[in-house]
Amino acid sequence: MGKKWDGWDQEKERIVEPVCDGLRYCGRIDDEDPDAPVFTMPASFVRMAFSGSSYVKAVVVNKRNYQDSWVGVLLDDSQDKKKIERDNEPVVITLAEGLEKGEEHLVTLFKRMDNGHEYAFLGFLLEYGARVEKAPELPRKKMEFYGDSVTAGEVAEAVEYCGMPDPVHNGEFSNAYFSYAWAAARMLHARVHLVAQGGIALQKGTGYFMDGAAGMEDCYDRVRFYQEEGERKSWDFNRYTPHVVVVSVGQNDAWPSDCMREDYDGQAAKEWRAHYKAWIEKLRSRYPKAWIILTTTILYHHSGWDRSIGRVCAELADPKIVHFLYRENGRGTPGHIRVQEAMNMALELAGFINGLGGDVWE
Repeated sequence: MGKKWDGWDQEKERIVEPVCDGLRYCGRIDDEDPDAPVFTMPASFVRMAFSGSSYVKAVVVNKRNYQDSWVGVLLDDSQDKKKIERDNEPVVITLAEGLEKGEEHLVTLFKRMDNGHEYAFLGFLLEYGARVEKAPELPRKKMEFYGDSVTAGEVAEAVEYCGMPDPVHNGEFSNAYFSYAWAAARMLHARVHLVAQGGIALQKGTGYFMDGAAGMEDCYDRVRFYQEEGERKSWDFNRYTPHVVVVSVGQNDAWPSDCMREDYDGQAAKEWRAHYKAWIEKLRSRYPKAWIILTTTILYHHSGWDRSIGRVCAELADPKIVHFLYRENGRGTPGHIRVQEAMNMALELAGFINGLGGDVWE
């Protein structure tokens, strides 16, 4: 941003700047500019506890890549969404109003969507004289997910299309809060980072994201997926060390050709397994002690992809790298995972993780 934002009514309001000690952040966030941290990944959030204000607002600067841009809001026990109406300039979003000023409230501004947009957070706005408390500590347990649109919660709220192809949409149904990934983390009382992007496959040249211009093996160590003017910024893995890593890649990889369906023992399939194995080994080098769970989802795909993942898992011969299949793996739905389906997946995954043993979170 270059300078702090000063566009609020300073006689009637107070701004809670992004650097306020009372705020809690979670997610892979680009905070090179501490006065304007940029939210790129789904489920990343900033949280604040406050009292003495009948409303809470947020100031953001949005950059839209595709679809409409929506942010998520958690206030105490309720959830809402807000559309960002303008791009490339500061926008004030009313997150909640009509609040009891004498009560303490907890607000969370979170990223509902994948890298279809990103936004710089410039602060919260409260009534003048409002009090900011220290938000509760985040859970000690830590998880991280690598995946595609299903992990990001894309089209999750199209609940009338459960088990069906997607309806026409423009981003309004996408909600990372209802992804199986964030839901599983909540069930396990863990914080979570989602490194997820709709359409992405493992390798460049495959999948739907940016017409195959980038793959997960190129992007997993970055702060954002979209290429900017310069090189995508690298993520410092020392900032966050998960106890459990869930890898859910191998569904968009069937485009433009489904090598596992066409020739499981062919050269293309062998090359995919080699790339997948090399990438998992890179993740292991980043997280020497973490449990790494290899999986896909219930979204329709050929079983050859899961067999290949199981084969790589066996070759790795690492007792803390395991292969997991959902009951309806690969045959549950032709469309994205809706809320109901995501909750069932989360229950299965959380149960599997609980069954790994008492040392999972050590």
